[in-house]
Order: sequence, then structure tokens, then C-alpha cells
Amino acid sequence: MRSAGPAHAAASVWDIATPSRRGRLPGVGMAGFRARTTDPVDLGVVPYPAVTVAVDLGGGPLAVHDVSGRRQSGSVVVGLAAGGVRGRGRDIECLQIRLSPPVAHAVLGVGAAPGATVLSLDDLWGSDAARLQEQLRAADSWDQRFAMAEDALVRRYETGPAVEPEVAFVWRRMVANLGGVRVERLAAEVGWSRKRLWSRFRARTGLGPKRAAQLIRFDHAAHRLAAGHSAARVAAEIGYVDQSHLHRDVMAFAGVTPTAVGAAPWLAVDDIAWAAPGYLSTS
Repeated sequence: MRSAGPAHAAASVWDIATPSRRGRLPGVGMAGFRARTTDPVDLGVVPYPAVTVAVDLGGGPLAVHDVSGRRQSGSVVVGLAAGGVRGRGRDIECLQIRLSPPVAHAVLGVGAAPGATVLSLDDLWGSDAARLQEQLRAADSWDQRFAMAEDALVRRYETGPAVEPEVAFVWRRMVANLGGVRVERLAAEVGWSRKRLWSRFRARTGLGPKRAAQLIRFDHAAHRLAAGHSAARVAAEIGYVDQSHLHRDVMAFAGVTPTAVGAAPWLAVDDIAWAAPGYLSTS
């Protein structure tokens, strides 16, 4: 989640915990968030190249609204295609998990309809979701919470529906090349037709290959902008045709200008919580 507002606000609002060791499951990242205030918090969410699971552990229910105005409360799953999503609540505490799309397909199961931007974790995991939430609330430390969550993810990954190796390969190639690989070339590399790749990839991730590549590139651009690089430099170095191309992509994903994305306070928090974004890859 990335919020808009004064840059100093995000750093002062959140206590952030990260795992002390590398996880057992590639393509997964975790971080713990606790608000330092009981005042209401309103977060605008910018899409990431990962599926996000937020396990609600706070004193007040976390409410997530999608672009259509639909509302989910408690523990939620925010899909890869999510845009215009906002999270609201008070006394917020949550465990946030980021899953690469191939891992998310196995962990969340076929019930995670790709077209849905926000889903209830209870609807996907049933009683397992409530059980995990209770265990996490009772844990003595964030490290214990991370271990419990990882155990649950590994169990579901090992028994869940496996994604086609071709889809996982295409995702890895996109991540490695910051989205700068043509769909036709990827289809040829896996021995599929362009139509088959498009169909299978979209069925497993919720996005077509071209849109997914754009999202990966946008995410990298957003962090470069937040690091203080000019829009012109970012456009040239990441592979946009020109600065106006970067502007269009940023507006499409974030709904604001590159300047506003560069000043977004949650990007600073993002770099603390996800300093090594290994969740993007599956190997």
C-alpha cells in the first residue's frame, strides 16, 4: 500500500517489522505494520506487481474499498489488477504478505478470481483464515508471526493448484527484464502461440502479458522517482519511449503525475518494508 500526503507523515505513523531470516518459499515477501496512532488512517493503494494479502490483527476492523465502491472488512486479498483501492481504519495492525502471481495461484487457489480486485481471505480460505488470524494475534513476536504465516503458505502451496511452468517462466523473464520483453518473443521461448500465452497468463494472473510487463516497469519507475531521479532520466533509463510515455503509464496506474508519485510518502515506507523485493520472482 502506498499513501498520498505529506512525505513526513508515513514515517511517523508506522512501526514496521520485517523477517529476520530468508523465507523458505520463493516469490513471497512479508512485513508487519502497526500504526503508532489510534486516529483514523486512510491509505490510497497503488498497484504492485504482486498479489497482496493483508491479515487484520488490529483493534478496529480494516476496511478496503475498491474502485467501484465495494467494501471488504478484515483480512483481504488485493489482486494484481487492483487500482483505485483505499484502506481505512483505526488502531491498525496487520501482517502484509506479497505473493508473485505463480505462487499466489497455488496459495490462494482457484477461488481467487483474477477479475476481482479485492476479496475476503475468509471467502478463499474458509476456517483456515480465521484460525491463522487467531494464532497470529496470540503470537509473542513478529518473528513468530512470520514463521506461522510461512508455515500456512507452504502447506497451501504444496497442495494447491500448480501454475503452468511456461507461465512461471514468462513471469520470471518479465521481472528480470523490468517488463522490457516483447510478448511474441516470450511466446516463442516457451513454444506457445501468442494467443495461448495471452489466455493462460491472464487466467493465472488476472492481467494480460503486456499489462503485467507495464506494471513491473511502472513499479520500478515509481521507486526511481521516489529516489529523486527526474522523470526524463527515469524514462530514458527504464525504456519508455519518452517522458510523455512515462507520464501516461504513471497516470494509468497511479492516477497522479510522476512528480506526485515521487513525493508519495508510502514509497519511503515501502523501501523499509520491502528492501529486497524477492517476492517478485519465483526462483
